[in-house]
Amino acid sequence: MSAVSTGAVPTGDRPRAAARRAAVLGHPIAHSLSPVLHRAAYAALGLDCWQYDAVDVREEELAGFVAGLDGSWAGLSLTMPLKQTVLPLLDHVEPLADVVGAVNTVLVQAAPGRPVLVGANTDVHGVVASLREGLGEQRRIASAVVLGAGATAASTLAGLAELGCTTAQVFVRSVGRAGATMRAAHRMGVEPRFLPMDPAERLLDAMRTADVVVSTLPARAADPFAASLGDAVGGVLLDVAYDPRQTALGTAWRAADGRAVGGERMLLHQATEQVRLMTGLPAPRAAMEQALEAALAG
Repeated sequence: MSAVSTGAVPTGDRPRAAARRAAVLGHPIAHSLSPVLHRAAYAALGLDCWQYDAVDVREEELAGFVAGLDGSWAGLSLTMPLKQTVLPLLDHVEPLADVVGAVNTVLVQAAPGRPVLVGANTDVHGVVASLREGLGEQRRIASAVVLGAGATAASTLAGLAELGCTTAQVFVRSVGRAGATMRAAHRMGVEPRFLPMDPAERLLDAMRTADVVVSTLPARAADPFAASLGDAVGGVLLDVAYDPRQTALGTAWRAADGRAVGGERMLLHQATEQVRLMTGLPAPRAAMEQALEAALAG
């Protein structure tokens, strides 16, 4: 594959005492745990004047919101479908986000007149870091299955390529609607095979034998596959859904003696990279992890 780096755009040093704003945007957004992670980071870093909020923004409202950003803003976190909607609204898109075709992080950089908006992708970092937790000493993978073909699936293909797998099987409800992810794969130089989820037995057989399975499906959408999984799997599962924390697929995977990584791990890892980019400081991962665990336990 062509080189796909998970390096991100440096933002330079920023005064720690200056008041800055950041937010996660999406619809619906009330369930998001991003504020928990970012606020914990600001507290640990001594950024007492920084604030981070969750703002309900629909796809058709994004352009107006972005147009109102000023120098008080540090950045934005974006959920779907805003990760693709934002692309034409940006001044610059860093190379990884450009090749993946998805931006989950917007950096607001001070400039004369109006701020410069830079799009970045920290989801790839989140996928790679989470899978490495599950893989342990097995640092490279030979076979992988991806469920879904949205923006997170495109980021997953980039992450899998970094781990050595460029020929994943991508199972989708409709191959005809997977065009954006197919184009992203072409830009990355990877060669996944796109297959329909039906018949389910073909999908289940692929899941049982793959080194890695990543479900990018919405919460509970993978439940039917969990019920039919069986009692023997061989690889590592990353289910990006984290509400409920113990998804049906993750529970079934562990019951079949597989190693499963919860979606909250990807959330944590992509957020640590966002904090680094927005503040210019190393993210306090331990403090963020502690806050996330407390929120999930509550």
